[in-house]
This record gives sequence, C-alpha cells and structure tokens, in this order.
Amino acid sequence: MIMKRQIFSCVLALICSVVSLAQSPSKFIITDQFGYLPGARKIAVIKNPQIGFDAEESFLPGNLYSLVKAGTGDRVYSGEISTWNNGQTDASSGDRAWHFDFSNVSETGTYYVLNEERNLRSYEFVISHNVYNEILKQAMRTFFYQRSGFTKEAEYADAAWADGASHIGALQDLNCRSFFDKENQNTEKDVSGGWYDAGDYNKYSNWTANYIVEMMKAYLENPDAWADDYNIPESGNGMPDLLDEAMWGIDHLLRMQQLDGSVLSVIGESHGSPPSAVDGPSYYGPVNTSATLNTSAAFAISSMVYRSLEMEDYADTLLARSLKAWVWADKNPAVLFNNNDPAYNSEGLAAGGQEVDDYNRGMIKLEAACYLFEVTGDTTYRDYFDTHYQDCHLMQWNWAYPFESINQEVLLYYTQLEKGTGSVQDDIKNVYRNAVVNGSDNLVSYTGERDPYMAYIKDYTWGSNSTKASQGSMYYNLISYGLEENPVAVDAALGILNYLHGVNPLNFVYLSNMYAYGAENGVNEFFHSWFSNGSPLWDRVGESTWGPAPGYLTGGPNPGYDWDGCCPSGCGSASNNAKCISESISPPKDQPDQKSYKDFNTSWPLNSWSVTENSCGYQVSYIRLLSKFVTAYMDCNGDAIGTAFMDSCGICAGGNTGIVPITDADKCSPASGVQDEKKSLFNIYPNPNHGLLQISGGKQMPFHIKIIDLSGKVVIDAYYPDRATINTGLLKPGFYEVSIKNDNRISWHKMIKL
Repeated sequence: MIMKRQIFSCVLALICSVVSLAQSPSKFIITDQFGYLPGARKIAVIKNPQIGFDAEESFLPGNLYSLVKAGTGDRVYSGEISTWNNGQTDASSGDRAWHFDFSNVSETGTYYVLNEERNLRSYEFVISHNVYNEILKQAMRTFFYQRSGFTKEAEYADAAWADGASHIGALQDLNCRSFFDKENQNTEKDVSGGWYDAGDYNKYSNWTANYIVEMMKAYLENPDAWADDYNIPESGNGMPDLLDEAMWGIDHLLRMQQLDGSVLSVIGESHGSPPSAVDGPSYYGPVNTSATLNTSAAFAISSMVYRSLEMEDYADTLLARSLKAWVWADKNPAVLFNNNDPAYNSEGLAAGGQEVDDYNRGMIKLEAACYLFEVTGDTTYRDYFDTHYQDCHLMQWNWAYPFESINQEVLLYYTQLEKGTGSVQDDIKNVYRNAVVNGSDNLVSYTGERDPYMAYIKDYTWGSNSTKASQGSMYYNLISYGLEENPVAVDAALGILNYLHGVNPLNFVYLSNMYAYGAENGVNEFFHSWFSNGSPLWDRVGESTWGPAPGYLTGGPNPGYDWDGCCPSGCGSASNNAKCISESISPPKDQPDQKSYKDFNTSWPLNSWSVTENSCGYQVSYIRLLSKFVTAYMDCNGDAIGTAFMDSCGICAGGNTGIVPITDADKCSPASGVQDEKKSLFNIYPNPNHGLLQISGGKQMPFHIKIIDLSGKVVIDAYYPDRATINTGLLKPGFYEVSIKNDNRISWHKMIKL
C-alpha cells in the first residue's frame, strides 16, 4: 500500500509539473452543472456506455482524477476513482460507472473535474453557499410566463419573451361560456387569471389548487428561501414573490367558485404562438366535487399564510370561501365530471383528465379537513381526519412512494398541529419513518447505491422528473417534520437535485435555456404552444432567435414513449405519414429507462409531449425540493444580505471574504505555462453556424485552431496565418469547444453547429 501511494504521488507530481494545453470537456465526466453547497456530498460520475443509443461510444476512465480551480488551473484535490457495483452495467441507464468523490472540498470557487491521464474535464461548476439561489428564481419565474390574461412587459419578461395579455378577447376568459351551451350569452362568466397548466393553455381547478398548496408549504417549510426580487411586477412590495405569484392563481380560483360554494372544473383555451395572438373562444366545464374540495384546501392553508403577513381581509375572504366549499362538497360528495371524454359528451374540452377516483377524492377531503382544523380549531375537522387518515395507502400498505407524495404529506402535515390527536400523530410518524428509511425503494436504495447516478426511482413514466423531485422531498420530509436527524436523507435529496442538474446518463440539465446561469448542456426546446416547433423566435436555442424562456423543468425520460398509433402509414395523407419518419425517435424509444429522452418539441404524430412537455405540477415539485437548500439574499461566502460574488477568476471575492475581486480575466494567475483565457482574444461568428465559421483576432495571428466535440475528440485541427474561414459543414449538429492558441495563450469558445 505504501509503494502504491508513493507511485500515485509521483505520477501526480509529474502530471502537475507538465506544461500542457487547456483541457477539453468530456460528456463522460459528469457533475452538477450548477454546482454544490460547500457542505454537501459531491461525487462526479464517470460513465462508459454499454446499452442504448450511445453504446457504440466508449470511454476508458483511467484512474487519476483531480478537482481543479477553473480560473487558475490549481489542483485542490486529487484521488482515485471507485468502481460502481463491481463494474456491472446498470440496467436503468445502460452504463458502467465510476465515482470520484471530492466531498471534502468545501472552499467556494469555480471548478471542474479533470481526468489527468487523458486531459479531459467535466463542465465547470461552482461550490458556493448560494449556488442554487438564481436557479430557484428562474424556476419560479416560469409561473410568471405561464400567467393567463397578464401582459408580460419587456421590463419583466425580457424583450425575448415579452407578450401582451392573452385570452381576454371576445368570448374568451372575461366572458367565457359553458362548453355545453355555447350559444347562450347567459352562461358567460369571468374565469380570467390563473396559469397555463403546461405546454397547453388549459386551466384545471384541481391542479391549480394543488400548485397553490405546494407554494404555501414551500413558504411555511423554509420562509427564508423566498426573496422579493424576482423581477416580476409585484417585486419590491415587501412580500415574497412566491406569495405574490400564488395570489395570481388564488384570485383565479375565487372567480371559479360559484355562489353556492362549488367550483368549476376546467377551462378549455384556444392555442397559438405567442399566447396574445390567440383569438379563439374559451369554454368552461361544470362544477365537480374534487375541484371544490381541492379549492377548499387551497383557500384554507392560504388564509393562514396571508394572515401571518397581516393581510386580514384577504385571509378572512379565503377562509370564508374555504368553509363554503367544504359545506357544498360535504353535501355533494360525488359530483363527477370527466372532460374530453365521450362518456360525458365533452370531447374537445381541454386535454388532461382532471377528475379523480373515489380514493383520491377521499384524500382531497382529508387534506381540506387538515387545513381547516388548523385555521379554525374546530374539532369537527380533526375528528373527520382521525376517522379517515388510515384510508391513506401509506397507512394501509406501510409503504411510501413518490406517486402519492401529496397524500402522504397531508398526513405528515397533521403531525405538526399542536392540537392534533397525539396517538394519530405518532402512528403517522412511525409508519412514514419506517417506510422511507427502511423501504427497499426509498432511502435503502440510496445507501445501497442501486443507481450509479445516485437518484434512484423504481418506475420511469411520463413526468419522471417530477417523480424524481417528489422522491427527493420524501427523503427530506424526515428532516422537515422532525422525524429524525438523518444526514443521509439530506444527501439523498441533494442527489435528486444533482440528477436534474446534470448528473444523469445524458450529462444534461433538465431545465430550459439555462446557459446564462451555469448550464453548459441542457434543454434547448420542449413541447409548448408558445415555444412551438418551427417558431422562428422561440423554438430551439441556437436555431430560433430566442429559444424558450429559462427555467422550465421538462417531463423527463419516459420509456413508454411512442409515436402516434397512426404511424407509419395511416395518418391520413402522404405528407402526414412523412412526418412519422421526419426524424429519429430512438432515443427516446427503445432505450434504457434513463436514456429514454430526446431534446425535441415535434408535435403530432411524433408526440414529443410525453417526454419534453412542461407542467406547473412538475415545476412545483422541483421548486419544493430546490427551495429546501436556498437562503434568500445569501452571498457566495455564506453571509446574509452579503455582497461577495464570483469574480472573473471564479473566486468568491468582495464582501466579507477579504479578497479583492478581479474583474479582468487576463489578471488571473495560471498554474502553469499555458494560459486558459476567460476573456477572448478572438472573435468567432456566426455562432450558432450552419457550416461556415469565421475567426478573426486583430494582431494576434498566426493562430492554431482546434474544434473539439463533447467526447473530447479533436474534429478540426488547423493553423491559420490570418483571418480564418472554417468549413464546419461536415460536423454533426451539437455543441463544440473551439480552442484558439496564439504563442502561449489559449482562448476557449463554445460553438453550436446547427
């Protein structure tokens, strides 16, 4: 062992002493592309694909890896990698994997993981106390973009996604008519406001109420996470922007509630791009029990939150409306309505099925009873809860799983109520704790490393990214509800975040257009009526002018994906049939679970929505998890309302750090002879490019150009004495690194080939 360590040290010293060219990024060295909290577990995954669309590629991992400061090239930690599961291939990803653990590094800064033998590196990331603050802000801002009937002024939306108010024209949301009586003016109602539910513009009361409840719980769980500076019109009013945004949904539900307390089920909207261009009519569906109970729950918990902010009148209104909804639903326990269903003559009214079964309607009533007991103290609601809590599958099966995370958390919420029944509370705590800590698909799967990417879920289905986020919150519930101080639960919850931020087989951030916020490979397009396929403005990053707005969580890998049943030859015309084969659908089809994803937004008949469509439901699941690890206004040094920031050398400087910020990358001190420039000495254009790339550099010629793909392969290597025109036409579409070397200096550029 002593000799092995001596050899290891000598090899490391030799490598570190060699003057070498700057490293190339590799898609096989995988980290959270945003970064890590200083005290978090930090593990890079190195992969060698065996099964799936990338099976023909290979990566020999070597053994020696280092954590390197991006601005200076200093190696702050080096070590050997460990083999996952004795070198077996993981069925869910199709990969063999290795881990490089650098958890003991907690110094703030900008880093990458370097394969020393092959001189390949991961994408850059930061270690910082506020690493996720901006990510949470962008994720939350997607609700602003989803607002129906609200003008998105450039001041708040950026010029790229500015748009007029939508769905407020004739026979739209302000004077919406019944789907079953479209010609009758007397059916007109104001159902304005709310959020486009997903990539479609429809609005579903059941789901809107759920989003509001999750926002309230996110605030109650960690009020310090929420700032008042998200650059929405309400910012700066003294109330966290999370709660400002929630009011947009709450006020919509107030309009959806009828005089008798019942709540309309659904609004079917017309579609188009941008939303303000839509001129087709809107229609509403009838009231139903589930929407009424969900709205009762949302109003009840919201009344408590807004009362805590001294908004007494608003809180009183919400509580009164909640009680009225409860009374109606209690008298009408089974008023059902299935939209877009031939059995209800409702084909064409919205898309998603918002109605629930008897079991889930019972769970919604349990939830409403829980919150009403908390805000009123009326033991009628407590008694109802105590009588029915064992109807929950958690109690019946002694099993917790992410598809019922909301139902399970209703029970947990009750355990913290001061006047709740102690024996019931203890029963819930014991069952949940045992189910999460000891259940084979829960925390045991993390400690047992069942997933090389450290984010195990048993089932990948439509919306798997949301399922992942719910699984992460399930782990953290052990902490949030005081069941046990379990550091492994924190690690496991962060492991889910790391997965969504890039630690997955695709080395892919599942949030849209986040390149300005630290992502280097992520969602460029997704199914959405606004950011539609073929849009010259909003389709794909690098091809359309703007691409989609930042921060949307997409559905995620879905091994159940398939093209429409009419394909390949029964779609009604030769042109429609041709769409079936217009692009490859493998991936997402016929892949291991975690590789069942493609970055596309092609609609019928390739039906990308089952893989890439966003959903406000996915978004709140992610936001709930992410917000557990954020403190608003904290700087990179960990100071509340601090002013430290990452300077041009990737160092947390200014504020209370005692470090003078460097704002000129030329002044960063390199570790060795060749300088890796952050400030470019050259210009490359156009970028993205379709086949010809221009490079110029003033007085810096001659220069040596390399273009490198994500596997680390040099695909173009040439010397130029002057301005260069490079033919990139033979390169596959995708992301590349361009290295431009002059004398002993190198500048790096990201290039997109279309």
